[in-house]
Amino acid sequence: MSTETQAMLQLAAEAFHLKNYELAADIYEDQLREPVEPRGRLELMVRRADALAFGGKLTEAFGVYQKASEIERLQPVHLGNLLTFLIENMKRNGVGTKKKTDPGMESVATEGCPDASTGCGHEAWSCRTCLAFLSEPVTLPCGHSLCKKCLERETGGQPVCCKECSDTSQLKDVPGYRVNVVLGNILCKWFPTQCRAAELRRQGNSLYVDKKTEEALGKYNQAIFIAPKDYLLFSNRSQIHASLRRYDMALSDAETACTLMPHWSKGHQRKAQALVSLGRSDDALKEYLLCLTLQPDCKLAKTEAQKVHYYVDLMEVLNGHFLYSYFTFFLFPEPMIGACNSVVGDLIDPTDLECSLCMRLYYEPVTTPCGHTFCLKCLERCLDHNPQCPLCKQELSQFLAERSYCKTSLMESLISTYLPADLTERSKVYHEEMAEFSNLNQNVPIFVCTMAFPTVPCPLHIFEPCYRLMIRRCMETGTRCFGMCLGDEAKGFADYGCLLEIRNVEVFADGRSVVDCIGRRRFKVNQHRQQDGYNTADIEYLEDVKVEGTAEKDLQTLHDAVYDHALVWVNSLKPDQKERIVAHFGPMPEKDSDPQASPNGPSWCWWLLAVLPLDGRAQLPFVALTSLQDRLHGIRRVLLFMARNTRHR
Repeated sequence: MSTETQAMLQLAAEAFHLKNYELAADIYEDQLREPVEPRGRLELMVRRADALAFGGKLTEAFGVYQKASEIERLQPVHLGNLLTFLIENMKRNGVGTKKKTDPGMESVATEGCPDASTGCGHEAWSCRTCLAFLSEPVTLPCGHSLCKKCLERETGGQPVCCKECSDTSQLKDVPGYRVNVVLGNILCKWFPTQCRAAELRRQGNSLYVDKKTEEALGKYNQAIFIAPKDYLLFSNRSQIHASLRRYDMALSDAETACTLMPHWSKGHQRKAQALVSLGRSDDALKEYLLCLTLQPDCKLAKTEAQKVHYYVDLMEVLNGHFLYSYFTFFLFPEPMIGACNSVVGDLIDPTDLECSLCMRLYYEPVTTPCGHTFCLKCLERCLDHNPQCPLCKQELSQFLAERSYCKTSLMESLISTYLPADLTERSKVYHEEMAEFSNLNQNVPIFVCTMAFPTVPCPLHIFEPCYRLMIRRCMETGTRCFGMCLGDEAKGFADYGCLLEIRNVEVFADGRSVVDCIGRRRFKVNQHRQQDGYNTADIEYLEDVKVEGTAEKDLQTLHDAVYDHALVWVNSLKPDQKERIVAHFGPMPEKDSDPQASPNGPSWCWWLLAVLPLDGRAQLPFVALTSLQDRLHGIRRVLLFMARNTRHR
């Protein structure tokens, strides 16, 4: 740094000290025009922002703070001058003119028992509600987990809102949601110390509620001895000390909690309460400002602040400036959620994370309300057969009806973190299976039921477990297609059929569904197979053989004549018959100007074959034909037969 630059910075500091904030801001602005290394630029920008803030230009100041934060996230030390300005500004506005609290008086502690404790550097294993190390983890329908006690406390007969995703889950039967068995076992195995500390914390909370404060303190002392980095244990013990009027010890524990977790609002609240009880109201105000910055809607912090007569609506003090959002953006980084911490290698056993149904590593793990975890696909297949948990047989009808099979996020996180190679192999197998299911030439799923035709709608009611699985796979692979064939006593299903495309699926609460399909392509079966309870086939697609020249003209003439004949038959139907046909199959398609335009031939032919009163065995040969001329001749014979029968009646 040059001598001239040092002199200018000294001049700016003196101007700031003499309250000539405009001059200080101008000098810092001039220095920022010169080449400066990033850290030096950060310091200059913060000093300029301080000068602007003290000069009353808060909007401009916040803009500079924001630009500075883009270089490097600002720390509390960078905003010390801003905090001082806010406190002085409050006092100038007449806040805090009443008599201060007597130092000897006990501050009113938070009602109820201390918070559940945790921390200890295991953010991934923390409950999003109490921020504590997960104790008796319960997995919500959204896939996130929280402590069993927190779930019971949060509900109170009301819907639970997940703190992590803001999903409102209608948990009417809270006792019905049991502890996640797999997560609970892993926690006890991998983190025995934290689990023991959590148990001591629960015992301490019960004693605190029973007014056995000294005994509660003893439990917390034991817990802190084995978990000395657990910030919430220190916070809770701070409240216990405050209840015993040991304010110095309460302050010490609160400061430790803030050191271990500086971005946690309750820690600053505890510290502020201890400071108030010690008569240090100015310091308490700073802590309340930090608390409200972290949690602007914290009613408890506002109420406690009012007791020292310093609280004022910050938005009013700053005349509408967005202090809360700026402060949160500058001071505090996003919490580290989901980053699993190291676990002793010899404790990791892949068998702890195996699905009890497929005996393979969990893939897309889903946890039921009864606390059991399965691969998503394994669970869906079981629920196709019976709406009960495969392990404990608890009724899961409501779970099935909601169909909110969200993956258990913590389970996915620990698998990807600790077993990446196993997960890669498991994922490879899964995608190979999906690729096999998406092949529309080999192992094509076959629904054995009735005749289906190209371009003709074919609604289906799906209720059998094997076909539930089949339809689900068609949707998951993205093909949305399966084959339809008539049954055959010898082979299982006929040698010819039609590929159907799923247009819509409406699933009922009990797992049944109505599937809206439409015919697309004809096929010939080359190989009959079975897979997972339903039929499959290797197929080849059929197309009509095109004709040219004189044969094409003859075909056009035949096509027009048969169409007119068909139209006469359709118009001869009774009104109620026509109405039912149109409701099910739609109106008769128009005559095709080019009957060979489609490889399947004119769509009206297939519509007519679907509505003619023919047995499936009589319809099947038409699907197998690759000659449009032969198909038209066959349709004309049927129409002539129908006309003769009508005349003889």
